[in-house]
Amino acid sequence: MLVSWNSYYCYILSSAPQYYSREGVFRMTESDTRSGLYLVFVCTGNICRSPMAEIIVRDEMEKDMLDLVATVDSCGLGGWHVGQGADERAIAELRRGGHDGGSHRAAKLGAEHMDADLFIAMDKGHREALIEHGIDPDKIRLMRSFDPNSPEDADVADPYYGSTADFETTRKNIEAAVPGLLDWIRANHD
Repeated sequence: MLVSWNSYYCYILSSAPQYYSREGVFRMTESDTRSGLYLVFVCTGNICRSPMAEIIVRDEMEKDMLDLVATVDSCGLGGWHVGQGADERAIAELRRGGHDGGSHRAAKLGAEHMDADLFIAMDKGHREALIEHGIDPDKIRLMRSFDPNSPEDADVADPYYGSTADFETTRKNIEAAVPGLLDWIRANHD
């Protein structure tokens, strides 16, 4: 049994999670546990870039207690890797950056993601594919658009066919965008 604490709840993670508050025990569905904004990171197969972004951003949100006002998730446009863990090189690079990516399981863009307040695409091709899936273009941003030092319309390049250095570049591109994304969350949560 895994237990996670934040300042308000003790989460018991199981197939039917129970949430313990100061007032007692209650059950919730996954959509009930979303608080405030819902952000979804999107890449090709959900094993490299988007899980790295989800994990890094979630960790930074927790430090600022923004996990109380926003929930993050990730998915891929294709279903090749559904249910698989993140690429081992992505996990290793996350570890080098102080993050744990071991529990990630790949998902494909589906109905469960469509109520997102913001889709964060890793590259322009993903942005276009999301629009083709009927997502409002105003609800889509490129990850690097949150980095004020990034060139306009810059992509987070796919490291899948690359080297360890490419995974490091991916992590650094994501980390550079995190402060701007956290500012966006602060400005847009209810």
